[in-house]
Amino acid sequence: MLLDAAQIEGLSLTEQDAFSMSQAAVLLDQARAKGDLKALAAALDHNLELWVGIRTLVSRPEVRASQNVQENLTKLANYVADATMSHGIEIPEKTLDTLINIDLQVSEGLLEGKLNVDRQK
Repeated sequence: MLLDAAQIEGLSLTEQDAFSMSQAAVLLDQARAKGDLKALAAALDHNLELWVGIRTLVSRPEVRASQNVQENLTKLANYVADATMSHGIEIPEKTLDTLINIDLQVSEGLLEGKLNVDRQK
């Protein structure tokens, strides 16, 4: 079940981030299940944009997160970018599974408070 704009706005920033991550995973999985290469390309692009944003966010000096969280999110972002750019829509099933699992685990980590990223100054 996807949330509408009003429901998303009612979520905390962390919940919105977790929702975005889980939605990216769902879009990847749905595109694969349908065998729709156009939808897969769009889902991969969306996921890549999300991860580029994460990498940019954690690299900002005003963003407070533990060094471990920053390093792990940066490594994951680099992996997602490398996998997406090197394979495109011909991405192997195992790699696509990995991308989906990364998104779901990060979403879960956000909701459980394991990935504390403070964007406030």
